[in-house]
Amino acid sequence: MKKILSVVLIVFLSACASKTTKPTGAEGSPEDASLSAQDTTGSPTLNPLHDPNNILSKRSVYFDFDKYSVKDQYKSMVLSHARYLRENSNASVRLEGNADERGSREYNLALGQRRADSVKKVMTLSGTKESQIESISYGEEKPRAMGHNEAAWAENRRADIRYQGE
Repeated sequence: MKKILSVVLIVFLSACASKTTKPTGAEGSPEDASLSAQDTTGSPTLNPLHDPNNILSKRSVYFDFDKYSVKDQYKSMVLSHARYLRENSNASVRLEGNADERGSREYNLALGQRRADSVKKVMTLSGTKESQIESISYGEEKPRAMGHNEAAWAENRRADIRYQGE
């Protein structure tokens, strides 16, 4: 009788120790659904790129008039995106430089490119691979705000971080 109880107990404990897992997609890619990971309790967690409480949900770096240096207030955000790219080698971004409507079309294209490139420089200096980053300029062609005043111009002087596949 003791042997039978021992065998039943061992089988019971073995069954409790095993766990079933479901196959998942390519985890870590920015194309994943918002619920793409699990925390230590097995509960789904929000993809950090889509979590409004995560710094990675912030995607725009704003610049002063006729400037292209990344301001200190945006460096932690840019460095967080750089860290995400380092930790997710299959992820990549396009940095889109923009300018307000003042200045010639050619000047604004060049300024937008300098803005995108300055964000790229911060990312690559922190260890992100250049192959994960593309920088382009839209100049004044893709305004976020349509007004003709300082508030609108301030919204349009920016570089946007766009993950490929989003």
